[in-house]
Amino acid sequence: MNSIQTKNRYYLMRHGESVANVKGLIVSSPENALGGFGLTNHGSQQVTQAALNTRLDRETIIVSSDYRRALETAEIVKSVIDAISPISTDSRLRERDFGVYELEGHEYYQEVWQHDVSHPDQSKNSVESVMDTLARGLGLIASLDQQHQDKSILLVGHGDVLQMLLAHHHNINPRFHRSLSSIGNADIRSLSKLALPSR
Repeated sequence: MNSIQTKNRYYLMRHGESVANVKGLIVSSPENALGGFGLTNHGSQQVTQAALNTRLDRETIIVSSDYRRALETAEIVKSVIDAISPISTDSRLRERDFGVYELEGHEYYQEVWQHDVSHPDQSKNSVESVMDTLARGLGLIASLDQQHQDKSILLVGHGDVLQMLLAHHHNINPRFHRSLSSIGNADIRSLSKLALPSR
């Protein structure tokens, strides 16, 4: 795959511990995630500590999923680093759509991830495919590259979409996104050399 280098420095941040995490539930639909299943108190503390430890400064541009747990995370980071720009929300950072597994237990993740390896282009049980999930994440970065140059941009989102971007960054086939160490709650990873498909 031919690639180009991005114009900005990108960082990925997964939301802090959420009510859904504690309850062991898959929450991926707008109906449930826009207004519900926000951060726990512990999750807020995780995010505060991560923001205190980061080297990101007040010039950082923050773009967040509009799901409650991610947006609450972004708001805490903005406050801690005293970011100048308002938070932007973008649906392309939303949780991967887990289809029929909505509000089911976390044990179904393994079933989805096994299917990812063998059929990354195909949806099963209405779950968003690997390639569709990755495409929207890369599309967001391409859009941001058209708007900004030489900026630090923090993307606040959810496990699978960020994991797939991370795999792409490491030149790993996104079907193997779970072969990388998982991005934990409130973890921040650098994508400063992210490669994007050329057009």
